[in-house]
Amino acid sequence: MVSASVNVIDVLKNIFLVSREFYLNLTIHFQKNTNPNWKWNEKLWNNTKTIPFFFHLISHSNTIGFECKSNLCCERKSLYFVLYLKKFNFMKTKLFLFLTFIMVYPCFSQNMIQTDICIYGGTSAGVIAAYSAKMSGKSVLLIEPGKHLGGLTTGGLGATDIGNKYAVTGLSRDFYRRLGKEYNQLESWLFEPKVAEKVFNDYIKEANVQVIFNTRILGAKVENAKIVSIECENSLKPDKITNTIISAKVFIDCSYEGDLMAKSGVGYTFGREDKSVYNEEYNGVFFMPKNHQFPDGVDPYRIKGYKHSGLLYGISDEKMASINSGDKKIQAYNFRLCLSFDPTNQIKIYKPENYDSTNYELWLRINEIQPYQSIHNTLIIHNMPNSKTDMNNNGGFSTDFIGMNWNYAEADYATRIKIIKMHEDYTKGFLYFLANDSRVPAHIRAGMNNYGYPKDEYLDNGNFSHQLYIRESRRMIGEYVMTEHNCLGKISVEDGIGLAAYTMDSHNCQRIVLNGQVKNEGNMQRGEFPPYPISYRSLIPKQKECTNLLVPVCLSASHAAYGSIRMEPVFMVLSQVAGYAAVQAIDSKRSVQNIDVNILKSRLIQEPLAQKTNYSINLDDSDPCVQKSGEWIEKEYFEQSYGKSYLIDLTKDKPKYVRFQPEIKKTGKYALYWFATDVEGKSKKLNFNIQHEKGLEKVSLDNLPPMGYIKNEWIKIGEYTFQKGKNGFVEITNQNADGFTTADGMVFIYIP
Repeated sequence: MVSASVNVIDVLKNIFLVSREFYLNLTIHFQKNTNPNWKWNEKLWNNTKTIPFFFHLISHSNTIGFECKSNLCCERKSLYFVLYLKKFNFMKTKLFLFLTFIMVYPCFSQNMIQTDICIYGGTSAGVIAAYSAKMSGKSVLLIEPGKHLGGLTTGGLGATDIGNKYAVTGLSRDFYRRLGKEYNQLESWLFEPKVAEKVFNDYIKEANVQVIFNTRILGAKVENAKIVSIECENSLKPDKITNTIISAKVFIDCSYEGDLMAKSGVGYTFGREDKSVYNEEYNGVFFMPKNHQFPDGVDPYRIKGYKHSGLLYGISDEKMASINSGDKKIQAYNFRLCLSFDPTNQIKIYKPENYDSTNYELWLRINEIQPYQSIHNTLIIHNMPNSKTDMNNNGGFSTDFIGMNWNYAEADYATRIKIIKMHEDYTKGFLYFLANDSRVPAHIRAGMNNYGYPKDEYLDNGNFSHQLYIRESRRMIGEYVMTEHNCLGKISVEDGIGLAAYTMDSHNCQRIVLNGQVKNEGNMQRGEFPPYPISYRSLIPKQKECTNLLVPVCLSASHAAYGSIRMEPVFMVLSQVAGYAAVQAIDSKRSVQNIDVNILKSRLIQEPLAQKTNYSINLDDSDPCVQKSGEWIEKEYFEQSYGKSYLIDLTKDKPKYVRFQPEIKKTGKYALYWFATDVEGKSKKLNFNIQHEKGLEKVSLDNLPPMGYIKNEWIKIGEYTFQKGKNGFVEITNQNADGFTTADGMVFIYIP
């Protein structure tokens, strides 16, 4: 805190009344402490300063107040206070002044913070961007509107949407390997929320990143297409006197909503583009007769067959527009539910506030026509470690709160809070309905009652997730727009800085009446394509709009392409890119649009972990250092292989091998892992020839589980010492195989 004192004699001597306004010179003495967050402009401030202030008279009952402000400020603080004078007759010669001015705190409570890089949004992307930039030697401030880091990754999405593990690189892959250490395996793509939050907090501690929680953006000051500063308020107790002004050289928006981007005046859109905008087949209004759809024959009216009784809860009265036409509707949000099926770690599913069983009438009507056989027919349930779940939407009526989020993207904070609360009430109510309503079949109730809220998760939020799944909100219209043509490989980019691989996926956007029946509209799924590059230009605004902002989450993409890119591992890949790009822009004194992308790409390869330790080599069968002898068939298996394809021996007629022979850049011990591509008929035993420091060694892995038991995981072969250079290798052979032999990925992980 800064102390300030006013010479009252100077106050009396320098008052000059002009109608209801006057100017006043105040001599103020400042004493600054050692708080590192205060950065003073020594040229402006000495120990004592006489400053001109402008006063405006404001009247109260028996007090006159003067609003007082000076434009002269230091790098961190704008001086503002209110001067209260006891109300007397100002026309009299004698003037009694009762000076009550709350100076020490209110004057300086509006913080000003200056940093190299300011990151808005403590999502998974925000943490990785902050770590990347801070480990690069820059000062970093991470701003999180809530109380927790990690966004959806710590909010319940423990069953990672991967697409293809080959696309997960750098610190994103490191995150899942750190999770693996928590569970004693190489990588963990299934995890508990609290473990994910621990790992994110570890990143913050390691890099010593400054984080401000419960802080949200109010506005941005932009001059000459450059963000000068942003103003933020306390999310819990908004009050102007506690607002914070943050100035930075580069800003990164890692929020799911794109609020910093929008406040900065950068162009964006939301909803679905018309087919004509980017000539896309999978955009706009989209109807699928199956997949998360109602069966035929579900009556939409409160009284069946009687239209004038009104529509059941959750059904829109809008008419479905023409296929592929654009609109501003947003795919449904929900909560990814971490529940427990350990009776000792459960809180019974309770009746929530605002519960109304009629909200779930449509579930009963589906059951009348197409009876639910299991709780799994209405909920996708992924089992997580330690008897927990990640539950997701399944079927025509489930946890997706369809149509209730259309206003979220552009809503003010108060409205967003209401929308989130509505989603929470709906979700908790749905679980209670399934577990307790007598109209729900007994086997479904029993299935739901196997689960409860986890006692050891979300301790400060009633054991319920703190993060709504914001699948899509605003999308920037930047220097380059990613479209379905990129996803499908029809167009490629030369400035690719990361990969995406997931299916183009949109959840339903509306629930309507179609031909007298209830139907969902908006579900879109198109996959079966290999990993594809994401343009660096899709992370940056148009240069005329803003030159010091990067947007790795609400990036520049059409609705169709965003449905593929919008996965947490990809957000982390892109946020590392944004962190590195911000550092490069500062060091080169260039705009984010004008950095050398080739230098950026090189650093991503040379420093994948933002430090020069933990060296590892990740190889795919398509890499130049991979050789093969004999006839191997290359098969495309985009969503299950490592990379776009894998090699398979179907004949077993002659000895053959696939050799992985990378350049070892550091002598030392390495752990070797083989990627177990999950194919039918694969061999239960596998043989390797390993050339290491002590010579050629034959190694066998026996009793490998059949298809379906290990789905595309890394299997450890062993630990071996390799010399620097290209002499070491690992061969996968078909020797003594009792089924098909596959060769896909191989990892060399340096052991310090």
